[in-house]
Amino acid sequence: MAVNANPHEEEEHNDSAIERSEEEQAAYDKAKNGEYVIHHTKDSHDFGFVTNESENKHYGFSLPVILYDEGFHFFSSSSFDHGHKVAKSDGKYFKLNSHDAKIYRCDEYGEIYESLKPWDFSITKNVIVTFLMCLLMFLLFRGIAKSYRTGLAPTGAAKFFEPIVVFIRDEIAVPNIGEKQSKKYMAYLLTVFFFIWFLNLAGMTPLGINVTGNLALTAALALITFIITTFTGNKNYWMHIFWMPGVPVPMKIILIPIELIGMVVKPFALMIRLYANMLAGHVVLGMLIVAVYSFENYFASGAFLGLTFFMNIIELLVALLQAYIFTMLTALYFGAASATAEHH
Repeated sequence: MAVNANPHEEEEHNDSAIERSEEEQAAYDKAKNGEYVIHHTKDSHDFGFVTNESENKHYGFSLPVILYDEGFHFFSSSSFDHGHKVAKSDGKYFKLNSHDAKIYRCDEYGEIYESLKPWDFSITKNVIVTFLMCLLMFLLFRGIAKSYRTGLAPTGAAKFFEPIVVFIRDEIAVPNIGEKQSKKYMAYLLTVFFFIWFLNLAGMTPLGINVTGNLALTAALALITFIITTFTGNKNYWMHIFWMPGVPVPMKIILIPIELIGMVVKPFALMIRLYANMLAGHVVLGMLIVAVYSFENYFASGAFLGLTFFMNIIELLVALLQAYIFTMLTALYFGAASATAEHH
C-alpha cells in the first residue's frame, strides 16, 4: 500500500499563503523550531556544514548510499536532493523520508511503500565521524607512544594525556578490578574513555554531530562491555550468578533468574545512560539557540545567549563526566567478573 512520503510537504509549501492568528503562529513556530532541533540530532546520509533556508541551499558533501533490496544498490545520497527527489537504481525507486531520515522503497512518483523497506548499510554522517575519531585517536596516541622513546619524561601532547591515563589506571581500574587483574583490561578502558570523550567533544561543534546521542553506537559499546565481562568471568563470578555461596538453597533458586536479568540490565543501563544524557544535552542547547533568534526583545535574546554560553560550559563538563561514568561502571563490571574473594 502506498502512502504519502512527506505528509507535511504541501503544508510547508503553502505556509506563506495561510493566514494565522498570533496564537496559531506562535504554536506553529514552536512546533517548527522543535522539529528543526530534533532533525539536527539525527543521523543523516550527507554531511552538511551550512544551510540557507531562505534560498533552500545546502552546503556540504554527499555520502555513499548502500542498500540491499533483492540485491545491493550503490549510489550517492545527492540523488535524494535532501528528500526532494526519488533515486532510481536497477529498476527500483527509493526515497529519503525527511521526517525520520530513513530510506524507503517507493514508486517513480515518490509514494512510499512502508512494507518494502530496504536494508540500509549506508556510510552516514555518524559512521564518517566515528571513523575519523578512530583515525585521530590512532595518530594521536601513536605519536604520544613515540615521544617516550626519547626518555621517560613526557613531551608534547603526552604532558596533557599522561595524567589522565594515570588517573584512569590508579583511580578507576586498580581500585575496582585489582592491581594484577586490571592490566588485561586497561587497553579497553583507556580506549572507551577517550573514544566517548572525543566523540562528546565533537558533538559540541556546530556541525550537527550527535554520535553518542545515537542509540546504535551506545548499544554497540555496551555490547562490547557485556561480551568482555561474560567471556573473562572466572569461576567465582559464575558461582555468584548460578549458585551463590553462603545462601540457603531455596534462596539460591530464587536468585538465579534475578542475577541473569542483572547481567542484561547492566549493559542496558550503560547504553541508556550515555544515550539519554547526550541527546538531552543537544536538544536543550538547540532549543536555547533557537530561543536566542526567536525573541525580538534584545534583553530576552541577550539573556538566552548568556544561558546558552553557560550551558555550553556545563556540556563540556558533561562530555567528560559521561566518559568517566561509562569507564567507571565498565571497570566495576570487570571487577565483578575477575574477583577472587574468599568466602567463609
